[in-house]
Amino acid sequence: MAIRKRLHTRQTTFRQLEVFRAVAERLSVTEAAHALHLAQPTVSTQLARLAQALDVQLFEQIGKQLYLTDVGEELLATSRELFDVLDRLEMRLAQRAGLSVGRLRLGVVTTAKYLVPGLLGPFCQAHPQVEVEFQVGNRAEIRRRLQDNLDDLYVFSHPPRELDIELTLLTENPLVVIAPSEHPLASRRRIPWKALAGERWLMREPGSGTRHAIERFCETQGLSLDKSITIASNEAIKESVAAGLGLAILSRLALTHMAPGNLVELPVEGFPIANSWYLVVPRGKQLSPIAAAFKQHMLSQLGPQA
Repeated sequence: MAIRKRLHTRQTTFRQLEVFRAVAERLSVTEAAHALHLAQPTVSTQLARLAQALDVQLFEQIGKQLYLTDVGEELLATSRELFDVLDRLEMRLAQRAGLSVGRLRLGVVTTAKYLVPGLLGPFCQAHPQVEVEFQVGNRAEIRRRLQDNLDDLYVFSHPPRELDIELTLLTENPLVVIAPSEHPLASRRRIPWKALAGERWLMREPGSGTRHAIERFCETQGLSLDKSITIASNEAIKESVAAGLGLAILSRLALTHMAPGNLVELPVEGFPIANSWYLVVPRGKQLSPIAAAFKQHMLSQLGPQA
């Protein structure tokens, strides 16, 4: 029986594992087919052949929701390890040939999408054969990616220190109060917090690093944001502030990056909220040559940190 199982395992292909991983990480055949540029029946066929070769059930479907079985969870973890090893081998071989090729996988929190592309552009121009996977999400989403070791490097404003990680300070990311330029307080040089009583606040969703920083600041300062509306993107918040729906606390870089001209930063006492961006990797993770090169590129571009 042991020999039979081993032979079955050898019948699996890298393509089948690649398809399985895409479905397992999305829990959707449709989304995986789109990401892999394959027809949905092709994806389903590859999954069926893989399950048959291994003689196991990899997924179960309850209603319309797809779930991994325990065996599926084990295979997902193993396939990630396998493809990581292959990626590192590919890049080491490329390095020996004097080439800079391979895949760079980045996971960044939403506000860092204003920071990272400016660093990524010159790097990709210098390494045109590098394939980049750039994932953007709120803090909770990127934390899950970090915990599952899905990417090479991560950028957080509030790193999940409860995980076993190594972090490096990249640069400051102050949070400021923004308002429409015609707001009655816009011309003031110094605004006490009590002057904002009664204002409606536009907030990112729970799980956002910006919201986490704001709630922690309010807790330590004994402040409250009684009237608030949750909006799930910085762009929508900026447009809503410009339309007079309320005030917001956002990253200064988010304000200055493609912000409507009718937004201003209010000089509120106690602001800006001190905040930073950090480069994060799981402790002990062996970076690929490309990931190590991009890490060094980021640090050199942002300058020496204290």
